[in-house]
Amino acid sequence: MRVPAPQPAGSIPAATRLESPALLLALLALWLLATLGLRPLLQPDEGRYASVAREMLLGDALVPTLNGLPFFHKPPLFYWLDMAAMQLFGVNAFAARSGSMLGAWMMGASLFFALRRWHGPRFAAIALGVLATCPFFYIAAQYANHDMLVAGLITAAILALAIAVEQPPRVHLGWLLAGSVACALAMLAKGLIGFVLPVLVIGPWLLVQGRWRQVFQLLHPLGLLTFIAVAAPWFVVTQMSYPAFFDYFFVEQHFRRFAQSSFNNVQPFWFFIVLLPAVMLPWSAWLPQALKRAWTTRNARIGLYVWWVIAIVGFFSLPNSKLAGYVLPAAAPWCVLLTLAIAHSRSRTWQWVMAAAALMCVVVVAVIAWQAPKSNRAAALVLAARIAPADRVVMVDEYFYDLPFYARLKAPVIIASDWADPELPMRDNWRKELFDATRFAPALGREVLRPLNALDDLLCGSGMVWFVVHAKQAQGVAGLAGITRVFADTNTELWRAPARICR
Repeated sequence: MRVPAPQPAGSIPAATRLESPALLLALLALWLLATLGLRPLLQPDEGRYASVAREMLLGDALVPTLNGLPFFHKPPLFYWLDMAAMQLFGVNAFAARSGSMLGAWMMGASLFFALRRWHGPRFAAIALGVLATCPFFYIAAQYANHDMLVAGLITAAILALAIAVEQPPRVHLGWLLAGSVACALAMLAKGLIGFVLPVLVIGPWLLVQGRWRQVFQLLHPLGLLTFIAVAAPWFVVTQMSYPAFFDYFFVEQHFRRFAQSSFNNVQPFWFFIVLLPAVMLPWSAWLPQALKRAWTTRNARIGLYVWWVIAIVGFFSLPNSKLAGYVLPAAAPWCVLLTLAIAHSRSRTWQWVMAAAALMCVVVVAVIAWQAPKSNRAAALVLAARIAPADRVVMVDEYFYDLPFYARLKAPVIIASDWADPELPMRDNWRKELFDATRFAPALGREVLRPLNALDDLLCGSGMVWFVVHAKQAQGVAGLAGITRVFADTNTELWRAPARICR
């Protein structure tokens, strides 16, 4: 008689065909790729980051640039991944979202393998399905910004470090090095949170259990050297080329943004406490049962999941500026806690919910694709078909982030606005992004950032001058000599005027 293999503590029996990691992770990849290029880029984030990746592809692969100006809001890993995708698949929305898709897949894959190790294959498969069909996760995986990539890497780092310490009092060096690499890549994805958040999750969790020796063992010199070897070179090289970089990136974009309220998206302290259950619907319906089971079980592993969510939500609740994507690193443990209730339930309702949630994900993407909010793709395609090499493009009192991407512009555009406004450095918007960038390239800044009250002067030169303007502000260009409107829709108008010789 064959004796069944023992299951990990807290696991549930394996179901048929759920023991093939290759199949499940291939299905996850196909699921995330299915609608990746379906819709146009959303504004401003997707247009901004897709354009930065495209500019790096055409120019300097080490220095992120926006309209030719050094753009140091974020490190380059997301752009590097998108650049590689653009080389393979062309410059399109599909490639522009590849970094986010890879981050989502990494989150799902690392979670699946860890749960398979700790709770068994069936539990891991259900948790992966819950995560994959959560609209918050799915949309973030299809949204071209840095949040999902760093969330996937942080998840992988925390799980690797948790596996490294699972047999106290020793620390497994191989898993520690894997966690160190993941932390380093997460820092290259979005900065200091790449290692701060894994430390914030793993450190207190170990200390509460009295495992302080393992905390010190996590500071193994080889792990620290591995982290530095992966994370440091780009930051050091960039600082050597741009001496103001460290102050701008670390002090202004990290500490001041965390501590001050002058940035956009100011929300109350409790914002994420309410938001997280809402964005994890429909699966949050199992939250009461999940909390009850977590309370009655109360082992170290469950404690990790609970503290992981608390640490991420608590950390991002402290600053005034809050965006939904900030709490994506809490998505994986949240889904695990929900799976504690779902997988042990006698009811099969969750299977129908999973199908409905998957359909909801696809419907949301389809609706966004149909509405195409604020997309400038139509105007960009008209411009791409008609622009000549000697022509210049002027954006009037707005930066249309996606237009250079879709129009395949090879030179920076001119942006006419009130750059002398003394309040400009105090407002977190597109003007401040470009204005800040001029400190790293002042000569180019003077060339591309022009005063709004001197549009007529921009006609001096050769070739045609193309003006891109919001429909509500078209009167500002309609009176220019020889100008004609070439394109208009509800978002954007495109005007063309012949240049002239000026003395």
